[in-house]
Amino acid sequence: MEQFIVSARKYRPNSFETLLGQENIARALKNSILRGQLAHAYLFCGPRGVGKTSAARIFAKTINCANPGPDLEPCGECESCRSFAEGRSYSIHELDAASNNSVDDIRALTDKVRIPPQVGRYSVYIIDEVHMLSQQAFNAFLKTLEEPPAHAIFILATTEKHKILPTILSRCQTYDFNRISVDDMVRNMKDIAAKEGVTVSDDALHIIAQKADGAMRDALTLFDQTVAFCGKEISYEQVIKNLNVLDYDYYFSLTENFLAGDYAQAMLTFDEILSKGFNAQSFIGGLSNHFRDLLVCKNDASRTLLELAPTVAARYRDFAARCDVGFLFEALAITTACETAYKQSGNPRLLIEFALMKICNITANFASASSGAPGKGVTGALPQTPPLRPAMPQGSPSRPTLAPDGAPEAAQGKAAGDFRSREHFSASGTEIRAAEPEQAEVKQPEVKKTHSTGLSIKEMMAQAKQEPAAAAEADAQNPAPGSPDATKLADIWKTLAESESKMPRLSSAIANATPAMDGKDIHFEVGNLAQKEWIDRNCRPRMEAFLQKHFADRSIRLIVDVKETADTGRGMYMPSDKAKFLQETSPEFNALRKDFELEIS
Repeated sequence: MEQFIVSARKYRPNSFETLLGQENIARALKNSILRGQLAHAYLFCGPRGVGKTSAARIFAKTINCANPGPDLEPCGECESCRSFAEGRSYSIHELDAASNNSVDDIRALTDKVRIPPQVGRYSVYIIDEVHMLSQQAFNAFLKTLEEPPAHAIFILATTEKHKILPTILSRCQTYDFNRISVDDMVRNMKDIAAKEGVTVSDDALHIIAQKADGAMRDALTLFDQTVAFCGKEISYEQVIKNLNVLDYDYYFSLTENFLAGDYAQAMLTFDEILSKGFNAQSFIGGLSNHFRDLLVCKNDASRTLLELAPTVAARYRDFAARCDVGFLFEALAITTACETAYKQSGNPRLLIEFALMKICNITANFASASSGAPGKGVTGALPQTPPLRPAMPQGSPSRPTLAPDGAPEAAQGKAAGDFRSREHFSASGTEIRAAEPEQAEVKQPEVKKTHSTGLSIKEMMAQAKQEPAAAAEADAQNPAPGSPDATKLADIWKTLAESESKMPRLSSAIANATPAMDGKDIHFEVGNLAQKEWIDRNCRPRMEAFLQKHFADRSIRLIVDVKETADTGRGMYMPSDKAKFLQETSPEFNALRKDFELEIS
């Protein structure tokens, strides 16, 4: 039976032309060979599986090849090429720094560097995972790396460039390898599948390429795993089942639920996903990517960022046309916040379900905002809770109805069909009436009746005198928006200080300050700049909203100022300063100093 070789080794690049996704690096290395400008040390860094070690091998073979091709490709027939292919080359050495990371290993390497090559012109030392060398090993390697023999070339490869000493980086030419794009990986795997006689769809190859996350070696490993599972005929459904990838259909189905506001069905879909063994955190991350792809499809210029199969990309474009940009932004904000809070949550499932319900309610909120009325929502949307009408506070200026004998009578309830306009009350009990709807009936003066057939003439005259006084009192207590008086400002300011009782220092500062009204601006002075900055950053928006609510005016603004303090001059801290002050201000001190012949230094 023929020995099986994995695709990552069998189809490993052996020339600059087959180096996938690193065309700029291949061109730079070829030009350095053509011009004879070879450096003594190179550093290849980048993610895993993108061709760093393969590029180092190709470069080493090319500079030692006796008969390179017109495009500087190794011939594969000379003694140097054949010895390297058979693993017996004495000119190209590979060292794994992960297992040979001590000072003794580096000293053994420096001893080998002195020996000239037996075949070829250069001795090339490829040190893989060089960031694993110890601090002492790096220091022992510095001098050799800086001034090696003329025949020695070092190629260092690493996935973690930040762990290498700056003194090593400064001695090397650094080449940063890029992640391989999904399209390049799909094309390469399609060629390999054709050579292996495997039939596979583009959708399935895109799933494998996305799962590999830019690493060609990982993509080929997943390809071999899929072939072992499916055989020579590979379908999209088999790939997502084998690789445990959530199908796009689930995300599109959830999008339908979100647009319809059907949070119940969205929760059932999420439960089905969990029942199939998918990780909840991976699901919410995939949902964020789903909304990101829909946003990308909303703009023609950004559609090039969509790394999906053509059929799936077309479906995303269709769904993007049905989604509002504001909806996508709100949904993406909810999913990313949920993903961030997932690890800290004591109930992750409830966290995700609540995020799904909030996304379903976005459409209802948009509909309410566009109609200008309280939204009724859409099918399955979260119900809008009606505002509770506050109870009449005690001490409100209502007049009891007097019976003929002078005893107060309980107020009569209103009929079932008689609706009052909505009323709001401030913390001090003052009634603030909202504007009546345009179609509301004009409220007629209520004629209160006693147990008798009507009011006496004396009572009717007293009531007529009370009506103008009550109206004047209501006008004084409810000035027009934008013109609050000082009395009302003082009352509301006191209420604001009481509302901040949880922060004693802030509450004390508010209570001790005297606010000043300048048009729509309320000025509030604090003692120093640090206090002003802290209030502006943490408390001012909340305080400003409180004032706007109680003034019934959204244009009110709170401005925090710093008190101007008089300059008290330089303090007296040193003994010489105190003595000088006494000489200038105290005759007794001067007399005492003269009597005892004291010298003040």
